[in-house]
Amino acid sequence: MPQRDPERRILIGLVILAAFGLRLGAAYWWESRLIEGQQFAWGDSWSYWTLAGQIARGEPYQYGYGQSRIFRTPGYPVLLAGLYLVAGKEPPVMWARVLGVVCGTLAVAAVMWLTRELFSTRAAIYAGVMAALYPGAIGMSVFVLSEAPFCPLMVLQLIFWIAASRSDCTTRAGKFGFLAGAIAGLATLVRPSWLLFTPFACCISIVCYGERRRQLLIAAALATGFVLAMAPWWVRNYGITGKLTLTTTQFGASLYDGWRPDANGESDMRYVDRFYREQVDADAAAPNTVSNTFEERLDNRMRTAAITWAQENPWRVVQLAGIKFLRVWSPWPNSTEMQSWSFRLAILLGYAPLIALSTAGAVRFARLGWPYAMCVVPAIYFTCLHMIFVGSIRYRQPAVLVMIALAAGFAESMRRSNDEKVGSSRTELTNDPA
Repeated sequence: MPQRDPERRILIGLVILAAFGLRLGAAYWWESRLIEGQQFAWGDSWSYWTLAGQIARGEPYQYGYGQSRIFRTPGYPVLLAGLYLVAGKEPPVMWARVLGVVCGTLAVAAVMWLTRELFSTRAAIYAGVMAALYPGAIGMSVFVLSEAPFCPLMVLQLIFWIAASRSDCTTRAGKFGFLAGAIAGLATLVRPSWLLFTPFACCISIVCYGERRRQLLIAAALATGFVLAMAPWWVRNYGITGKLTLTTTQFGASLYDGWRPDANGESDMRYVDRFYREQVDADAAAPNTVSNTFEERLDNRMRTAAITWAQENPWRVVQLAGIKFLRVWSPWPNSTEMQSWSFRLAILLGYAPLIALSTAGAVRFARLGWPYAMCVVPAIYFTCLHMIFVGSIRYRQPAVLVMIALAAGFAESMRRSNDEKVGSSRTELTNDPA
């Protein structure tokens, strides 16, 4: 075995290099597909890019209706702002795609590390190949979206959480738990939908996987690291609103996107214009009753409308939950921009075998302990979340990336089983008197 270690290290390096090359090629290909004058395919990308420029130029951090100052968490814009500092006034958007390529490659490396912790180096190589080739992971590396930096942070949090749960020393468990919590905070500053994952996963670990005193210790360390990482953003928001705002003032808009009279499971934010005009009119009609910021009032108006509609239409809410579930786990893209047969076939062939292996791995390994079950929890979490908000295959990609570890572990177990059968057959033939 030792003599194979250098070979395996070379294989790991080659897998990571291949992951980078595939993503870089995809980034240039995607850039070439955009029509002249078009920088991004999604509005989200434009908001990140604009905020990054404001950070780099020292301008106020604000965007959207009423120049919201808590429109987006700052994690991804801060990362993009580094490009402005290097390039000057306006870096090419391709630089942002290359940054995503680097983040996507780091995510592949992190998946290999996670798989090595759970299984073996061979399984880690399997996982690296799967993650490098997975179309969803390649796409999230190419588009200027927050999933690119979020994915490596998410996997890194799980790695340190696993280290904490396996540590025999209470002090080490606390240190690893603290690091996992701090990384969870950074991941939330990049992707605010991650906010509730850590308490959600802690509840599962405490209820379902025993050693409650130890699990509570790790949960406390996680919470401490998380709070310290999020504190600067919370303090800044308190200075603006006078109260604690955990992530952004876009919860109401996101909720109404999922619960509204014409909802069909996909995002359509055109209604925000109407709510904006209504709020402006309401403020003008009763100026003496205004007591908080405009963005808070707008957020509260959309949140109230969404909850009111949901209470009046409970059966439709249930129907939409099922529709969104199917959209999240669809074998082909829902977006109208990606309905060509080449896109559909690539995503289907990359997704179906991988999800089958991942599911088999989850069934086999999740019962073995919390470190293995942890690889399934992001899928459960994101599914529940987007059965409330809107559904898209975009939102499953981080979860699938984590489940690749289980897919690789299952593939390795199948290989070992076949090797044992072959070895047993050879032994029988050797011992046959005939």
